[in-house]
Amino acid sequence: MIIRIVKMTFVPEKVNEFLEIFNSSKQLIRNFAGCSHLELLNDINSPNVFFTYSYWQSEVHLNNYRDSELFGSVWKRTKPLFSAKTEAWSVEQQVVLE
Repeated sequence: MIIRIVKMTFVPEKVNEFLEIFNSSKQLIRNFAGCSHLELLNDINSPNVFFTYSYWQSEVHLNNYRDSELFGSVWKRTKPLFSAKTEAWSVEQQVVLE
């Protein structure tokens, strides 16, 4: 399993538009083959900075999503709303304490 973290910084006036896009797409993304978890996080000090945090069975599954029509459609609508370049990381859990 890999965890994908994506940081997105939006034009402040475009945040609501992004949230509409995310809310209309979130179930489709979460139910995409290989995705077992999806969260949207908001920076507490920068209301226009968001992170997606998702679990994928493998990098192949993540890449299948990134190459999909769904991703293309969501990305096409979201990309013009950014005020900075997105940042993304694919990571593996090493230690979990609960």
